[in-house]
Amino acid sequence: MAFDGTWKIDRNENYEKFMEAMGVGMMKRKLGAHDNLKLTIQQNGDKFIVKEASNFRNIELEFTLGVNFEYSLADGTELSGAWTLEGNKLVGTFTRKDNGKLLKATREIVGDELVQIYVYEGVESKRFFKRG
Repeated sequence: MAFDGTWKIDRNENYEKFMEAMGVGMMKRKLGAHDNLKLTIQQNGDKFIVKEASNFRNIELEFTLGVNFEYSLADGTELSGAWTLEGNKLVGTFTRKDNGKLLKATREIVGDELVQIYVYEGVESKRFFKRG
């Protein structure tokens, strides 16, 4: 599948502003902007296994498209939601457990990059990954 493979962070756009909107403190924002994130994605039909490896943590998460699951961000923010496939985009809609606000995420292959877009409270951030 298109998403399969290992993806290493290449660059960010507006990521610190996004983290600030999410309520992440300044020290964690500075560190998060250089988290050296690597994603390993395996897709089998509508089941996904995503391994996240960064300077902060290594986790493995399994999900099925359209099925709600629980997830914690690197800063400890707890979310509940699901990923769906819309065309060739993975679209995630998650609700923060602490305040009920929505976090939208999309992952899409554009050229030779995986582009991940987050939107929270009107603040949009993009993270660009290269196969690695």
